Amino acid sequence: MKVKKFCADTSREALRQVREMLGPEAVILSNRQVEGGVEVMALASADISCLMVTSGQQAEMRKVEQADAAPRAEIEGGQASQSPVTEPIAQSIISEIQTMRGMLEEQLSSLAWGDLQRREPAKAGILRTMLGAGFSPALSRQLLDKLPAGYDQKQGLEWAKIVLTHNLRTAVGDDIVDQGGVYALVGPTGVGKTTTTAKLAARCVVRHGADKVVLLTNDSYRIGGHEQLRIYGKLLGIPVRTIKDSEDLQLTLSELRGKHLVLIDTVGMGQRDQMVAEQVAMLCDCGFDVKRLLLLNATSNGGTLDDVVQAYRGNGLSGCIITKVDEAASLGMVLDVVIRRKLALYFVTNGQKVPEDLHQTNSQYLLQRAFQKVQENSPFALQDAEFALVMAGSGETGGAAILPKAGMHAGGQS
Repeated sequence: MKVKKFCADTSREALRQVREMLGPEAVILSNRQVEGGVEVMALASADISCLMVTSGQQAEMRKVEQADAAPRAEIEGGQASQSPVTEPIAQSIISEIQTMRGMLEEQLSSLAWGDLQRREPAKAGILRTMLGAGFSPALSRQLLDKLPAGYDQKQGLEWAKIVLTHNLRTAVGDDIVDQGGVYALVGPTGVGKTTTTAKLAARCVVRHGADKVVLLTNDSYRIGGHEQLRIYGKLLGIPVRTIKDSEDLQLTLSELRGKHLVLIDTVGMGQRDQMVAEQVAMLCDCGFDVKRLLLLNATSNGGTLDDVVQAYRGNGLSGCIITKVDEAASLGMVLDVVIRRKLALYFVTNGQKVPEDLHQTNSQYLLQRAFQKVQENSPFALQDAEFALVMAGSGETGGAAILPKAGMHAGGQS
């Protein structure tokens, strides 16, 4: 068992050396300030296993010695009593090491946060702003790693907004209405698929006429689910047809080849429902190019939205639509997922009116809305001591990298 010592200028650098040398499962035994930086003592996970075995063997030997020294009492059957061999001491040591590891990781995270505030106060301020806006720690860290040197907090925040705007992919104009095709609106229950389908259909009717649009639905689960779409179709003067399976969809689309736009309102399913995969397979295996648009609820948290994208992605999504923007306190979480997952954003919706509450995307406005100041009295506002805990242990981005354009600066894009 070998305890290794690591010295570095900062706690963050020392932790990086520990992970590279001993792996992510290494245990931090101590850390202290020394002349010229920080000293960290660490132990590899393999040595912990040896410690557990050694401790268990010592406990077993002590029990055997005690059993040999004590007089053996006779019991029924003429057999001597034997105490079972256990490893309570080893388990206690491992439990204490794990507790110590958690405490030290929190302390090191606090030191790293304090070190960042002292060395680079501009980065610390930008990080605070991004976390307060709802962006993930992983995306915030990745963005700050590319922050040009010499920027103050105001310049750095403007630069961050520009980079996020560049990475927020938006559709140009009314691509769906202008180009036409077959589009299926997919997503969990209650996200607004039926209303959004009606909004898109209304825009196409105004531009191309009612005879160029058809609505399809496979929502036979909700009571009156297809009736809502039929009411919209009757008001717009366009037909609404029900489909049952992949073969029915293929046959129906063959009959509708002359239509400019075919919109499919799918049944809502939770992202953990096994039928999501069946729905994706039905849309992909019908023999036609059915473009799937995922609807993302702006009021959902980042973890839920990530699960939704992962479940509905299948072999690729054509894009997404953000719904319920008017109900969301902040847009940071949903924009974070769209940026990391590299989804093309087509529209945003902010109400129930058809077709008024459907808007083309404006990335600058959306990010400006996302960075609106969080109320200080909000129960979800992070305090100084909590930022280090939020950043501790946050993983990778789970998506594509943030790539600022060459020569991009706080004043704009070159």
